[in-house]
This record gives sequence, structure tokens and C-alpha cells, in this order.
Amino acid sequence: MPGPFTHRFRVRYAEVDPQSVVFNSRYLEYADLILTEYWRALDLHFSGDDALEFHVVKAVVEYKRPIRADEEIDGTAETLRIGTSSVTTEIALYGLDGEDDLRASIELVHVHVDLENGTPVPIPDHARARLLAK
Repeated sequence: MPGPFTHRFRVRYAEVDPQSVVFNSRYLEYADLILTEYWRALDLHFSGDDALEFHVVKAVVEYKRPIRADEEIDGTAETLRIGTSSVTTEIALYGLDGEDDLRASIELVHVHVDLENGTPVPIPDHARARLLAK
């Protein structure tokens, strides 16, 4: 996959405050949307026999400029680092004016876990290869 993955979405009325600005908590929901579509594009699964179980252990949001009601936003995702059981992903939210229109950057760290006992487990080789593909 060349360059960062990109997914476009439109801000819904329910996501904004009375001033028509997106609530700050929604940025993490947008990050989840972008990450889900990114991993779907990489053919990584969250259900079924080959499901992966990742839990968020760190989320850092840097707010740059407001996002407003009914705007279209391009969200990008790119894997920054992979450890034994963790993966760090950078999410960026842009207005449609391109790279000069950065609204927020979000760093997410997920850990692959064994669901039964909640302990970290190594990321499977097939997932590691897909997350590192550029």
C-alpha cells in the first residue's frame, strides 16, 4: 500500500456542539473509524477464526484546527512502529484543502492480547507483514 491509507468521511450533526464544532471526544471515534478501514484494507480481521484482538493502551490527540458540522474529512493512517505485541499507528485528520489543512494528529498504541487472560501476546507474522507493507 503506497503512502498512508486514506478514508474520507462526513461529519454528522450529532458529532458537534451548539457552535457546530466537533466535540473533542469524537476525534478518537474518528481515529477508530480510520483504523478500522485501514486494517480492513490490509485484510486484518476483528472477528472469525483469524480474528486479532488489540486493545488501546495509549491515545494522544493533538488538536490543530476545528472540524465543523457537515465537513468532509480525509483521515489517513500509517503504521509507525511494531514491537513484539504492540503496534503504533499515526492517524491524521485533514480538511479537503490537503496537507496544509491538518485538523488533528492522533497517535494510537495497541497491544495484541490473549482475550481469556488479558495478557500481551506476539503479533502474528501475517499481521506484522501486512502492517509493515508500504
